[in-house]
Amino acid sequence: MSSVNKKGIFSYLKDDIPASVIVFLVAVPLCLGIALASGAPLFSGIIAGIVGGIVVGAFSGSQLGVSGPAAGLAVIVLSAISELGSFEIFLSAVVISGVIQLILGYAKAGIIGYYFPSSVIKGMLSGIGIIIILKQIPHSLGYDKDYHGSMAFAQPDGHNTLSELFHMFEAISPGAAIITLLSMAVLILWERPFMKKIKLFNIVQGPLVVVAMGIVLNLVFQSMSGFALKSDMVVAVPVPESISGFFGQFTTPDFAQMLNPAVWVVGATIAIVASLETLLCLEATDKLDPQKRVTPTNRELKAQGIGNVISGLIGGLPITQVIVRSSTNIQSGGKTKMSAILHGVIMLLCALAIPRVLNLIPLASLAAILFVVGYKLAKPVLFKQMYALGKEHFAPFMVTIIGIVFTDLLVGIVMGLVVAVMYILYNNYKKPFLFETDKHLKHKELHLELAEDVTFINKASILNTLGQVPNDSRVIIDATKSINICHDVIEIIDEFKTSAEYRNIEVEVREREKKGIQNQRKAVEFALSEA
Repeated sequence: MSSVNKKGIFSYLKDDIPASVIVFLVAVPLCLGIALASGAPLFSGIIAGIVGGIVVGAFSGSQLGVSGPAAGLAVIVLSAISELGSFEIFLSAVVISGVIQLILGYAKAGIIGYYFPSSVIKGMLSGIGIIIILKQIPHSLGYDKDYHGSMAFAQPDGHNTLSELFHMFEAISPGAAIITLLSMAVLILWERPFMKKIKLFNIVQGPLVVVAMGIVLNLVFQSMSGFALKSDMVVAVPVPESISGFFGQFTTPDFAQMLNPAVWVVGATIAIVASLETLLCLEATDKLDPQKRVTPTNRELKAQGIGNVISGLIGGLPITQVIVRSSTNIQSGGKTKMSAILHGVIMLLCALAIPRVLNLIPLASLAAILFVVGYKLAKPVLFKQMYALGKEHFAPFMVTIIGIVFTDLLVGIVMGLVVAVMYILYNNYKKPFLFETDKHLKHKELHLELAEDVTFINKASILNTLGQVPNDSRVIIDATKSINICHDVIEIIDEFKTSAEYRNIEVEVREREKKGIQNQRKAVEFALSEA
């Protein structure tokens, strides 16, 4: 158990509070941008961010994961609201999705998260890092046609991630460009070793300085023609006239439509996609964790389910764990789940008390912060490390990256997974048995020592090998060390024994020592509990 877990979540407030502020600053425009892209009220994104921080953070077992509305669900939400006819009916589907996630958590469906290869997860991180950088370049120069937080290659403005880089030259803002350049200079300076030796600069985080500087420059530029930032170049939190107006932005579901089959289809779709995104981001977050803590996946599904039920009940968008916010949390020095919880609390208080101050934050300042996040996710050294591991790791890694950059997150993951599985199948095809020439081939006697686990994947290889056995020879098929042998393979061996009689081949089959094996994981758990 790590020292962080032993001390508890209140023991690292000096690390978690600054991290929570930075995550909050990054999360606010993402929440608003995703709500805009979803065709939902802007405040629904803020609600989802608050619930994702406070509620999911409290119930989750992830120490560094941060949840909120996800760009990957924006298209689903947009079409669902249109199909169902109103946002209130859609909220019923969000509640249903939360209930389904709770059921999946109790059904222990979280184990799915462990079946994604490390090469695919690392490819996902690098792909998201590259996407963050490419998507933030237009925002950094004041071109904000694509919504903040977009992750898909095809964009609602008719362009794509790459073509946007050319169209942005149509409307570069000198003010935004200056803010970005100065912000990047501050962030790079803050990363220098000599800065880390100064105690004050360890307490005050570089991103906080960048945001404060951005607000000041925004105010200065307002009186300078040609440099003033337009309304779409800054954060745009809804500003209520009163406290009652603030709470009036919360919405309740239309429960009269709960029995509508279309609502349940949307709810199930959201639950499946949100659960997959959460499990993928959870695995990636654990890999980024300096302490390498392992998050219980089933508990995370339950936490996400509770979060989506509450979000739907009060007017929020669907929630997933989000890698952009989670990686920002890690890179900002967060140590425990308190940073995620506090970012939700800060979002609630600021949206209530100082929305006008938030609306002075330039998107260019936040773009600079995300540039650093993106670079740390896609460092060149990681590409070198994956290449050194060989093509069976490098190929799915690169395919995942290419898929994410040119399609979207889930499609890229599936593409990388398919390539990884192909390599696994090929390796299994090549290794159905142990064979060493000096040891297993003497005179005309061939000794085939079957692997521990022989499945239908090995059929072709075994069939091909047995087909090459010459006439008038002797074959020993040794299954004494095998634990599981697929019935298809047993049939092949039986058929070979029959054909061997006509080819004067003597066949000896040494039976398995074990006909099956119990659940070893449960056996270990039982043994440890007894001990």
